[in-house]
Amino acid sequence: MSGDLLERPVTGLAQVRQANELAQFLEADCAALVWRRSALADFQNWLDTLPVDHFPVGRLVLRPQAIGDAMAQLCDMCGLAHSAERELLINDVAVLGDLFAGLMEADYVRLRLEKVTDNACRKFHRDTLTARLVCTYRGPGTEFGLGRGDQDPDPIHAVPAFSPILLRGNQWLESPNSGLVHRSPPIEGTGQTRFVMVLDPIFDLEGEKPQR
Repeated sequence: MSGDLLERPVTGLAQVRQANELAQFLEADCAALVWRRSALADFQNWLDTLPVDHFPVGRLVLRPQAIGDAMAQLCDMCGLAHSAERELLINDVAVLGDLFAGLMEADYVRLRLEKVTDNACRKFHRDTLTARLVCTYRGPGTEFGLGRGDQDPDPIHAVPAFSPILLRGNQWLESPNSGLVHRSPPIEGTGQTRFVMVLDPIFDLEGEKPQR
């Protein structure tokens, strides 16, 4: 596993510190972008010690401006008590949804929140869509690297918790293909639980059921 991404440049990867730098993802030579952020210590401790039954989970298609209300409903459904940390989580997901939808010029997004305890998506791959944002709030973050045929990347890089990664999928035409692939880190048997948020842009609502 590699060290700090900032110390080890990766071909096709942009790393930014500010929200106003996310537009670098649209540049021709950018296959992925990591927004380096650090959670407040109290907030991260709250996430890391939260009982897994109280994580808000679900999959919704909705307008970006509806994400905050939808998150509050999911938190109520799983019995997550009102607190400053709960509001931080709700607001962070809403902000990321709004920023990503604006960047992709999408009227709707698919929001997925899940808790992961197994080796789901453990093979390196590219997603069959235009682009995706993944933010791991708890546990090991997304792993990625430059693929070489059927072999796993070497080295493998890991995205820190609370740092969103934006990834281009197979439906984003690249010339040439960057070769950058990613996976969920294998954690089965470790006792760890990941809490992950995923955003996909929705450009065509056919077959989708938006929550208004």
